[in-house]
Amino acid sequence: MEEKKLDINSIIGFALIFGILMYMLWQNQPTPEQVADQEKAKQEQVAKDEKAKMQNNAVVTTSEDFSVITATDSTKLEALKSKLGAFAYSSTLPSATDTETLVENDVLSLKFSNKGGYLSEIRLKNFVNFDSIPVYLIKDNNSAFNINFGTTDSRILNTQDLYFQPTITKNGDNTVVSMKLKVSETKFLEYRYDIKNDDYMMDFTIRSQGLSDVINSSQAIDLDWKVKTYRHAKSVSYENRYTELVFEYENGKDDYLGQSELSDDTANEVTYVAFKQHFFTSILLSDSPFKKANLKSENLIKDEEIDTVFTKSFEAKLPLELISGEINKKMNWYFGPSDYKILNAYDRNLDEVLPLGWGIFGWINRYVFIPTFGFLSGFLPYGFAIIVMTILVRIVMSPVTYKSYVSQAKMKVLKPEIAEINEKYKDNAMKRQQETMALYSKAGASPMAGCLPALVQLPVFYALFQFFPSAFDLRQKSFLWAEDLSSYDTIAKLPFNIPFYGDHVSLFPILASVAIFFYMQMTTGQQMAAQPTQEGMPDMSKMMKYMMYFSPLMMLFFFNNYASGLSLYYFVSNLITIGIMLVIKHFIIDEDKIHAKIQENKKKPKKENRFQKKMKEMMEQAEKQKQAQNRK
Repeated sequence: MEEKKLDINSIIGFALIFGILMYMLWQNQPTPEQVADQEKAKQEQVAKDEKAKMQNNAVVTTSEDFSVITATDSTKLEALKSKLGAFAYSSTLPSATDTETLVENDVLSLKFSNKGGYLSEIRLKNFVNFDSIPVYLIKDNNSAFNINFGTTDSRILNTQDLYFQPTITKNGDNTVVSMKLKVSETKFLEYRYDIKNDDYMMDFTIRSQGLSDVINSSQAIDLDWKVKTYRHAKSVSYENRYTELVFEYENGKDDYLGQSELSDDTANEVTYVAFKQHFFTSILLSDSPFKKANLKSENLIKDEEIDTVFTKSFEAKLPLELISGEINKKMNWYFGPSDYKILNAYDRNLDEVLPLGWGIFGWINRYVFIPTFGFLSGFLPYGFAIIVMTILVRIVMSPVTYKSYVSQAKMKVLKPEIAEINEKYKDNAMKRQQETMALYSKAGASPMAGCLPALVQLPVFYALFQFFPSAFDLRQKSFLWAEDLSSYDTIAKLPFNIPFYGDHVSLFPILASVAIFFYMQMTTGQQMAAQPTQEGMPDMSKMMKYMMYFSPLMMLFFFNNYASGLSLYYFVSNLITIGIMLVIKHFIIDEDKIHAKIQENKKKPKKENRFQKKMKEMMEQAEKQKQAQNRK
């Protein structure tokens, strides 16, 4: 058989065929324009395929143990139902994405999250913080709003893990945002926000439709609201002092959780819960009371040098009731300034959110100081308004100052006679007391007369102490060297921190301390000159001297981090009081005339009332018993 061999002609033939093929490929390759067109067509096809895929598939993120589910139409609902039950439908909609809906009115900028259906961002449009950054009450997940409930197929779900479908409509001048968690197109849980055009308050309703056979009525349905409050002021410690959880319960009573590191409380029939951030407040109000509320407050400021973002963490757990198997809870949200005028205008007892003081102190602030300061600041710069109000207060209180000074002058005139009585009856305390009281009665003087005027001034003093930290109008208003009358003024920054004092030097507290020192020097000297020295009694002069130095020092340390408006008030107030006392001393009171009046009173028969007679009889009887014991 002949052997087949690959000859040279065959090799040449294959080479020619390969060359021809390569030439044909080179001639038919696409131009750059054709390549670009093909790539564009390819990308369009991919986008079209992805869009179709999204319509037939869903991505759902629920709680931490939920996995990401991507399914075809035929298996998608079954996979979702294994996690979500009846609420799987809502997660198959195109709105089941982590997007937000922006809505604004004249004063608020609001963002609503599809996931959870709640307010994920709240910016107050008309305010900035101490560092000129817009004021946010809610931002970057510092807040949580969730309803925890059970279903009839034995599931426990949280609305914060589920997707709501947003709808925005107009109702006159109002904007209505509806967030629906759907079981079907006709069955859903809805958060409805009715936002007014120029208002910090909005209507808020939680309602369900067609869910009586879905929500388990035998299990508790809890609304959980949590907020970590942002710092907005220059002094984080001062702001934190007035940041607290306030609530109203049992038909108009109000209370707060206080300033401890961690505090909680339970209240019944709660009508509102306020997360107050000194000058800004978030409030949830209800038309019908929550039967019970579990409230919690935690202080987040452990180290003022490090913890500078948040002040406190607040939590409120509130029960929702089913009526005929459905939820229908009408409420309101308030997100705005802690301004007395704004809060009081709602006529829902929201002024109690402000720490104006209880009883007579709050009454003085509401009906005297707030209207007076509001009137003055309407046409005067705020610093001058404080000065004018201080002058008015001191003028009104000047009769009290006068009576106190007259009482001290009487005691000073009587001091030699009291010393004689002490010497004469130094071995008989009972008789010494009788004669002293008789002298006071005849002269028309009393040691307590000098104390009573001071007690009368205490309500005014305490009311003003509460007024200035609550005066929203002072926020970011400057006066002289003070940049913000609602915060401390700074004339020097220290390179270190002094305990209880701070890392700065404020001038208004220094001026107030100096004024207090001279005021106390005047009053202490007058009191020591009038104070009778009695055997067995403590040396009051030493105590008064200690107070004369201790009080200004306490003022200096205590007010260095307080509002400069408050220090300005005390500085001006003490200056005016010193002036009034100098006028009384040198131009009004004549000690010689007082002495002559006392001598004249002593000559007149003094009519004793029933109490004085009874006291005299008791003292005389005690004296007789003592004499009888001495004879034995």
